[in-house]
Amino acid sequence: MARGSEFAQQVCKLCAQICKTCAEECKKHEAQHCQDCARACTRCADECSKMAA
Repeated sequence: MARGSEFAQQVCKLCAQICKTCAEECKKHEAQHCQDCARACTRCADECSKMAA
């Protein structure tokens, strides 16, 4: 992104999709570490989506 790569937006969109998928899977499990992971992945997905915009 810092050097203006033509692929930066695509990479950020893919990262957001991956993190969203991870969050959805982790939310299905009751273990605390899964819930922590889901929250972290949701935050990551949100930030990657912002950068892709």
